[in-house]
Amino acid sequence: MYHHSGSVAQQSSGSAAGVLEPTSHDPDAMHFQRCAWCGTAMYHRLLCPVCQGSDLHSERSEGIGTVRHSTVVNRNTPAARNVSLIEMAEGFVVRGRVMGPPVGIHSGDRVRLSTTKDPVRGEPVFQLVDKPYRAWT
Repeated sequence: MYHHSGSVAQQSSGSAAGVLEPTSHDPDAMHFQRCAWCGTAMYHRLLCPVCQGSDLHSERSEGIGTVRHSTVVNRNTPAARNVSLIEMAEGFVVRGRVMGPPVGIHSGDRVRLSTTKDPVRGEPVFQLVDKPYRAWT
């Protein structure tokens, strides 16, 4: 059983390696995985969270998504920043930062992947597609 688990981990890390590192011909694209067994889309996984399959294939995301949740973080940084969960059009969720005033990012805002990378955490950075939603005008 131990040997089998090791071979699964090797196979998984091999297929995940292309996802974790940008390809040389497309360094600014976001890549995600899709399970060959059940079709679930996911980001940076070794096993499918639905069927536990290890046959994951890399695909390129279009980079368009919707903010599912956003929160303002004030610790360990000189200025407030947002941490957001972005639901991508392909069906996976990724944690990242949305450019703009942290309090101006809301659930439902449409975003697009930016070529900028978060210098501290290395997470993807997004920009708003539409003007920020204003509850009080």
